[in-house]
Amino acid sequence: MRKYNVGIIGATGMVGQRFITLLANHPWFDISVLAASARSASKNYKDAVGSHWMMDEDIPQKVADMQVFDASDVQTVASKADFVFCAVNMPKDAIRELEEAYAKAECPVMSNNSAHRFTPDVPMIIPEINPHHAEIIPFQRKRLGIKRGFIAVKSNCSLQSYVPAIHPLMDLGVTKILACTYQAISGAGKNFETWPEMVDNLIPYIGGEEEKSEKEPLKIWGRIENGVIVNAESPMITAQCFRVPVTNGHTAAVFASFEKKASIEEIKQKMINYKGRPQELDLPSAPKQFVHYFEENDRPQIKTERNLENGMAISVGRLREDTQYDIKFACMSHNTLRGAAGGAVLMAELLCAEGYLD
Repeated sequence: MRKYNVGIIGATGMVGQRFITLLANHPWFDISVLAASARSASKNYKDAVGSHWMMDEDIPQKVADMQVFDASDVQTVASKADFVFCAVNMPKDAIRELEEAYAKAECPVMSNNSAHRFTPDVPMIIPEINPHHAEIIPFQRKRLGIKRGFIAVKSNCSLQSYVPAIHPLMDLGVTKILACTYQAISGAGKNFETWPEMVDNLIPYIGGEEEKSEKEPLKIWGRIENGVIVNAESPMITAQCFRVPVTNGHTAAVFASFEKKASIEEIKQKMINYKGRPQELDLPSAPKQFVHYFEENDRPQIKTERNLENGMAISVGRLREDTQYDIKFACMSHNTLRGAAGGAVLMAELLCAEGYLD
C-alpha cells in the first residue's frame, strides 16, 4: 500500500485533534496539510490550538510547527493532499458547500460532519456493515461532474454502539428496536473543565440526537437504486438520548424483536462471530474482533471497555430475554474513536483498499 498525503480540515477542534493523534504514525496516511478557520490561518499548529488541546497525549512533534491554512482556501489545501478528513464546526449549509467545493476540486472528503448524511448519493459508511454503499460514488461523481473527488460520511456517534451489535442479527428479521443512549460529554466537544455544569449531572436531551439515532440506521441498512441510496423500510426504531457525566464512551440500553426466534446463545454467537470487510482486509485500524461479549453482570463498563482494541471494538453484555421485546442487552463504544475520528479513518482505509482513492 502506497502512502497517501492527507489533510485535516477543522484540525483545531476536538475531533480534529483526535484525527491528528490517530494519523501521526499511521502506516498508510501521512499528514500533509492542516486547515481551520480564518482566525487560525498562518499560525503554526501548537499556537493555533493554544490551551485548547484536549487529548491525553501531547501534540505530536511532527505537526506542532506545521502551518495552519484557511479551510476556505480550497484550491491551496486540496493541492497538498490526496484526500482530506473534515471535522469543521460550521452551519450545515456552509459545511455542505465547503465539502462539495473540495470534492469538485478533485479532492475526496472523509467527513465527520452530519451535513451530507442524507444526501442521497453520499454514502454513510460503517465499514463492517455497509461497505458496498461505496458503489454509489460513481453516481455522485457524475452528478457533480468530477472524476476523482467525492464525499463519504461516517454516521452519528450515538448509534455506533448499538447498530453494530444489532447488525449481526439482521438475518433474524429485526422488526423493532428501542435504544436509550447515555452519551459522554466529549460528544459535545467538551470536557469537565470547559463544561463544569456536567459534573454530578445528567441532561435528558441532546438536540437532534434522537432523530439521528432513529433515521440514520435506515440509510445504513438501505439499498442502492437508480443512483441513490434508498432507506430501508424496517426495523422501526425509537430512541431516547441522555448526556451523562462521562469523559469518553457512549453506552446504550437496547431492546429488540425479530420475525424469527433464536436462543440467547445463538444470538450471542452471531454477535461474537461476526466479521466484516475491514477484518477480511486486515485494515490497520480495524479491530480483530468487531463485537466483544462480556458474561459478567456488571459489564461492559466505560472505564474498562472504551479503549478495547484501540477504541475501535464494540462491547456487549447483559443479553437476556425481555417481557415486551424478544431480547435486551447493554452495549458501548468509544465515541471519539469508533464513533468519530477512528470511524472516519477506518472508512478511508476501506476506500483506499477498494481502489476508490486511486
